[in-house]
Amino acid sequence: KDIEYIRSYYFNKKEDTRFSSSVGKFVGFTEQGVKYAAAWNKDASKLSAMKAQKEVYCLNHVQIDYNNIL
Repeated sequence: KDIEYIRSYYFNKKEDTRFSSSVGKFVGFTEQGVKYAAAWNKDASKLSAMKAQKEVYCLNHVQIDYNNIL
């Protein structure tokens, strides 16, 4: 329940744009990143795909990882 999926995009070693499942949208950190985020946030299919990544990468593996740690 408290798992967060984060996908960051970098340019010249600086974080440009980030998708966070807790925010539910892209956030830009540079001038160009803000432009990318605005464009990507307008695309409903891209947002849906990114939101689904939490289930694909996190929720399906957390129980396996948790059991391996214990």
